[in-house]
Amino acid sequence: MPFTNYTNLDFDQIKSSIKDYLRANSNFTDFDFEGSNFSVLIDTLAYNTYINAFNSNLSVNEVFLDSATLRENVVSLARNIGYVPRSRKCSTAVVSFDIETNSETTTLALQPELLCVGAVDNSSYIFSIPEEITRTVSNGIASFDNIQIYQGRFLTLTFTVNSSLDQRFIIPNPYVDTSTIRVYVRGISDTGIGKKYSLVDNIITVNSESEIFLIQEVKDEKYELLFGDGVFGKSLENGSVITVNYIVTDGRDGNGASDFSFVGSVKNSNGALIAPSNTVTITTNQSSKNGSNIESVDSIRYFAPRLYSSQYRAVTSGDYESIIKNIIYPNAEVVNVIGGEDLDPPEFGSITIAIKPKDGLYISQFDKQNVLSRLKQYAITGINQKIVDIKVLYVELDSYIYYNTSNSPGVETLKTKVENSLVSYSNSLDVNKFGGRFKYSKLLQVIDNTDVSITSNITKITIRRNLNVLLNQFAEYELCYGNRFHVNPEGGSIKSTGFKIPSENQFVYLTDIPKEDKLTGTLAIIKLSENPTQLPTTIISSAGIVDYVTGEIRLNAINIVATELPNSVVEIQAYPESNDVIALKDLYLSLDIPKSKINMIKDVISSGENTSGVLFTRDYYQSSYSNGSLIRK
Repeated sequence: MPFTNYTNLDFDQIKSSIKDYLRANSNFTDFDFEGSNFSVLIDTLAYNTYINAFNSNLSVNEVFLDSATLRENVVSLARNIGYVPRSRKCSTAVVSFDIETNSETTTLALQPELLCVGAVDNSSYIFSIPEEITRTVSNGIASFDNIQIYQGRFLTLTFTVNSSLDQRFIIPNPYVDTSTIRVYVRGISDTGIGKKYSLVDNIITVNSESEIFLIQEVKDEKYELLFGDGVFGKSLENGSVITVNYIVTDGRDGNGASDFSFVGSVKNSNGALIAPSNTVTITTNQSSKNGSNIESVDSIRYFAPRLYSSQYRAVTSGDYESIIKNIIYPNAEVVNVIGGEDLDPPEFGSITIAIKPKDGLYISQFDKQNVLSRLKQYAITGINQKIVDIKVLYVELDSYIYYNTSNSPGVETLKTKVENSLVSYSNSLDVNKFGGRFKYSKLLQVIDNTDVSITSNITKITIRRNLNVLLNQFAEYELCYGNRFHVNPEGGSIKSTGFKIPSENQFVYLTDIPKEDKLTGTLAIIKLSENPTQLPTTIISSAGIVDYVTGEIRLNAINIVATELPNSVVEIQAYPESNDVIALKDLYLSLDIPKSKINMIKDVISSGENTSGVLFTRDYYQSSYSNGSLIRK
């Protein structure tokens, strides 16, 4: 009887299959006796089959992009569809400084090497420039304004072309920022360092004389340079010398440097090194940012087929996401693209793009302009793109966590463990993204499962949006939460931080007054009394409207002259009707752990201090409803 079941991969199942075969097709009688020599042979055959099946399964998995796990294999499979994984990205800063010189020279040139040292969290990082920067000397001073510097060490590598060999041009260093690679080729008849070659990511406009090169990732996160063959790109002459300049970086570890000291080299107009006659003081125009690590395996698996399907043209929202994140702005953590037809009101022929960078909430105006400029070569003619700041819907927690003191690691240690668990949950696939969903039941499980000493928790949810006000001018404001509001018949469902208006010297606050139908309400502006026992005073009884069903707040034209919080921000919170919070596709859902309240409460019943529950209900009882305050605290 031949084998008919080929799916058994377990050792015992394979061994049993062999015995079944022998039992039906053999005259041997002692193979089913565990102490026999034949049984040892069966064990050997089963073990060998098990190992072969295991290795075959691993090998087959590495053949497909979706199932491969080794980075070298994933990169190789992505290479087959023209995808080059993102390299490490240098953290960049913008600085300005003046260099004085006593020499008779018309220009000073910063050399493409180590320029300065910056400090981040008591650690020093090297910053370099990839190319020479020259400035004119006026009255003995050369001003270097708005110089972009790159975190990392500047290195130079040379190759000599030998056409008789199967030669590969591999940069031997990992951690290279490929955007800093500068390639110069000196032919036999050329002088100096040679001609500068340009890096391209496709060959659409390349001809036989194009002085270009391409890159691809190879083993151990190193990169190989590829040159033309005379059909696509100019071929290299035998004996040519290739000079490669590049920067090896620490990636995102270099972000945040703002204090720099100058250690660079300067040459005069004759090419001679000179020493500055003054102590060079560096002014930081922009602290270092946008540094990132090499693209992960999961990211390669996700974006490689999508960039291939886009064919380097931006048509669908997925095309825009792939091109922006992988080609134009690798520092993007999340990209959200909405067609104009989906806006309210519709804006046909337009695309709205929201980008959240990895190191903050908003991208700079310079980065916005750069993204829009580079998008033009991929976008369809006639489609207008605009980049807007992301709209963030914050979810805040007010959690009372009961714990058993008899097996607790300590209240502070337990609180830290809960906060770490919440941070891990906030980084999950459900939240911290556009169109995310906060699931209340999962959150309760996360808290309860943090430690065995936690017996239960009472967690209240609020949602918040930040109103960025225009100071000292009348303006109307609208905030959409995308979630139905819980209606308190007496008002107080809407709360805000303080702000000032011209008619009042003290801070005033927003609150709501529901109408009889409980579907809409009126926004009012109130101020608190100096006597806490007195009710607040209403300053403006009709300052706007609130729609409890759609979760929208519209504030009438108002002149705000100051805010209680910095950066002209007024925080406005509401209580959702459902503890499961969703974010519409244009809202970025964020679980705000720093603004959440974690309260640790001793469970006197579980701890055995008061098993009757009398002490618990009197001193440790916590409400599951709001605090009744009219202002945001």
